[in-house]
Amino acid sequence: MPIRENILGCVYIAIGVIGMRRVTNVATKPEYIIAVTFNDGTYGEICLADRLFGPMFEPLKDPVFFAQARVDEFGAVCWPNDADLAPDALYRRIAA
Repeated sequence: MPIRENILGCVYIAIGVIGMRRVTNVATKPEYIIAVTFNDGTYGEICLADRLFGPMFEPLKDPVFFAQARVDEFGAVCWPNDADLAPDALYRRIAA
């Protein structure tokens, strides 16, 4: 099982987990903001501007590339270069 660390500082194992919160929709907004909706109806917006560093996330500074965010089969927000954000970490930031 691949272990990953995302830009929110959370380490997670990239497998599907029953009962885990999943992102069902993502939209990008100006200033590197993502708007996410979860499978339980929770909605929130997160600014990632101060987190776009390192080899995986530096390309997201290009607004055209950033706008290519989508939801993968695990309910994570991801981009074409395989950068991704764990749904549980996003949920904690929104619910805090």
